[in-house]
Amino acid sequence: MNIIGPDALVFGVDDLAACRQYLIDYGLKDAGGGRFEALDGTAVVLRAHDDPALPPAMGTASQLRETVYGVADAASLDAIEAELRRDREVTRRDGVLRAVDDMGFALAFQVTTRRPITLPAETVNAPGAAPQRGPNSLGLPAEMAALPRSLSHVVYFVPDADRAEAFYRRIGFVCTDRFTGVGPFLRPEGTQDHHTLFMIQTPPFMKGVEHFTFHLGGPTEVLLAGTRFVEKGYESFWGPGRHRFGSNWFWYFNSPLGCHVEYDADMDLHDAHWQPREVGMGADASQAFLFQYRERWAPSGPPPKA
Repeated sequence: MNIIGPDALVFGVDDLAACRQYLIDYGLKDAGGGRFEALDGTAVVLRAHDDPALPPAMGTASQLRETVYGVADAASLDAIEAELRRDREVTRRDGVLRAVDDMGFALAFQVTTRRPITLPAETVNAPGAAPQRGPNSLGLPAEMAALPRSLSHVVYFVPDADRAEAFYRRIGFVCTDRFTGVGPFLRPEGTQDHHTLFMIQTPPFMKGVEHFTFHLGGPTEVLLAGTRFVEKGYESFWGPGRHRFGSNWFWYFNSPLGCHVEYDADMDLHDAHWQPREVGMGADASQAFLFQYRERWAPSGPPPKA
């Protein structure tokens, strides 16, 4: 069951105009039809909350209506379908397989629509190592791009993390690391990313999406994209900083989609030789370090007010 990762997240929202502008300002491209894409074609899809074509809402405040997973090939779709038909209703139409997980999250599976991308990573010059940037090549040019490259992961609030994890193990997800009594970081067969799904145990009324994120090209891009986002008037929620589990850089923001939205970069990769870690959840386990945004400053004082 070679699941690569999430191809798209589908939301049914209250304020289409605000959500559309938010995703454009975040850095996604308006591809038309309510689809907002990263550079590789992974996407967030917006619909009105009462669109009859959407899967049913979950009965909580969550506006996420479907998680669409990309798989490597038709054989993977066949294997997922055979497994899920053992105990639940499954539909398959126009190459898309649909079902609902044990927590009530609507899922879709399709042969991935991700586009291959070839882009340089951020470069670093360090004493003792060969330069990654030669003379006169700037690490931070004035108009440096900082655009979402690929949909990284989604985080769910779930009322029963053990049962939720058991479902995803059935379709090939494995646990990379775990917060004791909270939930697992899971990755599917088709990626080595530390996680594409993290689940947090909460009371049932909170069930839904907590946040999602797209990968950027490196920590400078996270800081740059986040700073530009703040300067557009969006409210920082957590970060910037660097997580311990996954090692990814992060910066989270509030959003009109009813969840937080993150920028991330430089996530650890793992394979079958990795031994999962388990620790209690807390500030020390959640991040190695944490910064706080403030208005730009210099020794002579902050910039003049406009």
